[in-house]
Formats: sequence, structure tokens, C-alpha cells
Amino acid sequence: MPSSDASRDRIRRAAVDLLAAGGRDAVSTRAVSAAANVQPAAIYRAFGDMQGLLDVVAEETFARYLEQKQVLPDGGDPVSALRSGWDLHVRFGIENPAVYVLIFSYRENRPDRQNTAAATALSVLRRLMVHVAQAGLLVVPVEQAVSTIHAAGMGAVLHALSLPQADRDNFDSSVLRDAVLDRILSTKANPAAGDLRANAVALATTLAAPDRDVPGGLTPGERLLLRELLNRMASH
Repeated sequence: MPSSDASRDRIRRAAVDLLAAGGRDAVSTRAVSAAANVQPAAIYRAFGDMQGLLDVVAEETFARYLEQKQVLPDGGDPVSALRSGWDLHVRFGIENPAVYVLIFSYRENRPDRQNTAAATALSVLRRLMVHVAQAGLLVVPVEQAVSTIHAAGMGAVLHALSLPQADRDNFDSSVLRDAVLDRILSTKANPAAGDLRANAVALATTLAAPDRDVPGGLTPGERLLLRELLNRMASH
């Protein structure tokens, strides 16, 4: 009798192949069990349910992308790293459409289970954005910038996936990328000295880090209040 690990691996590989060939709809209990040569109950023993299997498939594929994104070469330039992260995100989506849609578009209503791959992608984007803010280059609050970039990047990928294959391969999202960045980044030649909104975001970002000391010996409540005021300044 094959080991449970061997069965789990066959199920996972069968799901990967079915997803790549036919998208989410192709990954049914019947199709996976037939391709993996296991009983349907084996899927539930190994992964809990079909969503658990889909999560594993998405996370394993997405992990390779995240390994690239977390070591983006930026030469000390956080904006270059942000641009590179956008380009990598769009390229991943175009090259892995089924997995991308599974992660970012399709999600069963399971509030008890976190979408780990999407959450990790957002945490990487947030870290990049914090570096931009700390450099005094961001003119909107970090979370607003993260939401804006994430929404625009998803829109770029889903638009590309709606195109015929020939047009998809030639799709260039750099115009949208730069338009979004122009909206959220400072245009000052010396933002740290000349852009009040960028300074407000930079200070709010510093205050959000619990391990960063700030002058005045502020209490946690005072830090929170000051962050709220600074973010309000940056949002208007």
C-alpha cells in the first residue's frame, strides 16, 4: 500500500497539472482522484478539502515568485525596487494565469482560512512601500499606497489575461505602473526637505514601527494619535 506521503504528492502533482491545463474548473474531486489514482477520500484525508488542496498548489507555485521578489536588487533605490516588483508581479500573472486567478480572483467563502499566498504577496509589497516611505518619497499613507498598487497590478494582469495570446505576450504595463507611481510618489527634487506630505508619511511610518524610538518619550496612545494626524495630513 503506498505511503500517505506518496499519495499526497501524487494528488498535489495531479492538481498542478490539471490546473495548468484547464484552470480552476478542471480541478474537481473526480478529476484529481482519477489522475492521481487514489480514492476521493484520500484527498480529504491529506488536504482537508478541495480548497486545502488548491491552497497548497497555489502556495507552492507562488513561493518561487516570492523568492525572486524578496531579493529584488534595488541598489539602495526603493522606487526601483517597487518598479521591479510590479514588473515581476505582472510577469508572474501572465506566465501562470491559472494560479494567479486562483490566488487573487477566485476564493471560496472561508473566513476561517487565510489566503496565505495573497497575504504573503501583500506583506512583501508593504515592506517595499515602507522603504519608499522611510526615504521620504511617499505622499499618501502606506496602506493606501499598498492598496492602490495592488489593485492596479491586479487590474493590469487580469486585463492582459483577457487579451489574445499574441497580444498578451506583448503587453506592456509600464505606462499604468508609472502613472500610478506618479500619483503616490513625491515629485520634489529633494522630498525630505520640500514635501510636507512626504515628510508626514515618513514620520507616520516610523511611528508605526514599535521597535523605533522617537523623541519625547511618547506613550503608545500618543504615538497612535500622532500617526492618525499625520496620515490625515497625507491623505488630503
